[in-house]
Amino acid sequence: MTLPTAWALPALVAALLVPGLSAAQVAGESRRVDTLVTESTLTATGWSVKRTLMGQSIYNEAGQKVGEVEDLIISPERNLSFVIIEAGGFLGMGRHDVAIPMASIQQRANRLVMVGATRDAINAMPVFSYATDDSRRDAFVAAADRDIASGRVRASSLQAQLSVAPPEQQDAVSKRLLTLQGDLRAAESRLDELKRADAGQWQALEAGVSAALSRLRATTAATAG
Repeated sequence: MTLPTAWALPALVAALLVPGLSAAQVAGESRRVDTLVTESTLTATGWSVKRTLMGQSIYNEAGQKVGEVEDLIISPERNLSFVIIEAGGFLGMGRHDVAIPMASIQQRANRLVMVGATRDAINAMPVFSYATDDSRRDAFVAAADRDIASGRVRASSLQAQLSVAPPEQQDAVSKRLLTLQGDLRAAESRLDELKRADAGQWQALEAGVSAALSRLRATTAATAG
């Protein structure tokens, strides 16, 4: 099997993450009889990251090795974004990881090639480090707080609008305000619960918070029209 071209890698990696396939399943096994044939075919003909990409060397167009694939970074939308390669050091000393955009890597004659790359250029790239659970939680909460703040600003604007609206418009404005206030309270409640949760619980609550925030953003946008 040859490695797919760089432009095809995101779609192929996404295919490996087909919803409904459990990590505990045996290859080709299905929990639903009506999808058994489809899932078996996908598994049998699928693309193995371990065999065709992980641990592979990356070269420049002159054939010089500039790094080795250590990991893949897949965005929350399940698009392959970066290849993590090991760079720098001699005999293991001073080695570090860097993130290379997938679009920068091509397949040429069964090799991974990064045109224009040199060891010095790779070594000079910023060191890549994995986000910790705490940092990811902090970023999620900060984004949620911004969504809620926007909802509050819009609710205040609607209240001001209601106070000066002519009688024939007050009912419509009031309905928009009540809908927004309801979604705002729901999002605030969900977020408060997540903020109080310990490290072992907050990830289980994240989906509920995300759903509440999605409704709040939609309502905030709709009431602004």
